[in-house]
Amino acid sequence: MTEKSANIEASEALNIKASKDDVMERIIQHVGEMGTYQRWLVLAMCPFGMALSFIYCVPMFATATPQKHWCRVPELQHLDIDLRRNLSIPGAATGSDWNRCMVYNTNWTKVLETLKPPPPETPTVPCQYGWEFLYDDIPYETVASERGWVCDQASYVPLSQAIFFVGSLVGCCLFGWMGDTYGRLPAFIAANIVGFVGSIASIVSKGVWDYTASKFLCGMANDSCYVMLYILVLEYVGPGHRTWVTNMTMALFCGGGAVLTPVLALWVQDWRKLVLVTSLPMLLALGTPWTVPESVRWLASSDKMERATTVLRKFEKVNKKQIPEDVYTEFIASSKIKSNSDESMKALLKSPPLRNSMIAIILVTMLTCIAFDGILRLSENIGDNFFVTFALSSMAEIPALGVVVLTLDRFGRRTVTVVTLLLAAMFSFLCAFFARGPAQMTLAVVMRFFVNMAMSAETQIVPEMLPTAVRTSGNSLVHVTFYIGTIFSSYIVFLGRYWQPLPLLLFGLMCVVSGAIALLLPETKGRAMPQTIAEGERLVRETVLCAKRTREDTYREIPLIIYNK
Repeated sequence: MTEKSANIEASEALNIKASKDDVMERIIQHVGEMGTYQRWLVLAMCPFGMALSFIYCVPMFATATPQKHWCRVPELQHLDIDLRRNLSIPGAATGSDWNRCMVYNTNWTKVLETLKPPPPETPTVPCQYGWEFLYDDIPYETVASERGWVCDQASYVPLSQAIFFVGSLVGCCLFGWMGDTYGRLPAFIAANIVGFVGSIASIVSKGVWDYTASKFLCGMANDSCYVMLYILVLEYVGPGHRTWVTNMTMALFCGGGAVLTPVLALWVQDWRKLVLVTSLPMLLALGTPWTVPESVRWLASSDKMERATTVLRKFEKVNKKQIPEDVYTEFIASSKIKSNSDESMKALLKSPPLRNSMIAIILVTMLTCIAFDGILRLSENIGDNFFVTFALSSMAEIPALGVVVLTLDRFGRRTVTVVTLLLAAMFSFLCAFFARGPAQMTLAVVMRFFVNMAMSAETQIVPEMLPTAVRTSGNSLVHVTFYIGTIFSSYIVFLGRYWQPLPLLLFGLMCVVSGAIALLLPETKGRAMPQTIAEGERLVRETVLCAKRTREDTYREIPLIIYNK
């Protein structure tokens, strides 16, 4: 066979392949890129976007530690709170930085006779009868104050947060596999049920290990309780609407839920009631089989053409649009064409272009997510008020994602990611050396603004670069790996107990490294979502800055140009 005839045969084969890959995009164009049904689906994401924020943010308010606490002395409990603190705690009477974990080892009967604190040289011992808490910064009892998770037991708080992210790792693997094997909807419903069960389990927990086990279940639902629906909806939205759907839903639904969390905490002032109220939206997932369609792309790839056609007919009816019969015929015919190529995650990882892009996006999102999570957890140690700092930091997500909508399609996903990460690093470094107060809080909020922009751009790149057959499992793999990183974010925050600027310096360094790696990401702006491994490889070769184009890529373009004409 001559080289010319081989090229013609390859072009004809790829022309058939292009028809199969492109038919869903043309169906979306015929049925409407943002019709009535799509707008309903976007609105249906609201309670689950809030549920995602609640399951992520509420544990911070449930385990918040009142800054003013000291050892409980039974013999002094009948005295005024300020007097018994001054009598029992080293340094309290002089107004210095008094010791929260030690108490005088003395005869309290004699102290009561004089109502004067023991001499400063009196020996001290660790707290033996628990702690007392002053609820002025955290105006309600929390898990930490209720169970004495302070001093030598303070590590239980970051432990529960780390276990939460271990659960997220497991949940992403499990529900990502379910999404590609049994459909997006079953995985979405299962994730919300597991999250609700975990939340209720935390309410009835009594100790350390049962609470951390409940956080593991909640962590399993984190991400999947919303992202499964997000991926499903994104597959029905035309390319011209994906940017605003991705970012405005994150801003209004997820960002709104995060801003609402401290408001609810102050209103309810009971960590158990707070957990219960914020877990209720997850139960709405039980009604989605009657209101939300399964992914047509997944149905077609799973040989469920009758169900896929039913879904498309419903879109026609609701959107009052008509899909031409020849397009239906092509859609059905293309679904019967069995590709000899392997479209599994194993095949994706065997593909050098896609594998390299996956490694790059994994590293970028992992480092960015550590900074994203860490700056939010630092709200307790930045500024004058935990609730105000947290609300303002979360509120920064809303304008940040609004700016992303305006810039992402203009400058591209990669450019926005790199620039915002470097700006976040600059403000993190500045914030590290400001004293606690309004100025430091302002810098932290600005840093969160740019980190949110970076996270949003990265979130949009992942589904846009992954082929349909591995979109949810690949998306879950990316999320699994950055949850591995966030397992340690609470411990990085914990390092601030030894040197206060250290966490912010580390977060800034991570943003710099992440921004540098982001230069290796593909640019998905204006590109159709790839259906196959080959489509994904072409996307990488055509858009990655350092990628080399091959002769094979040139041959691939010929049938696509002919077909589009």
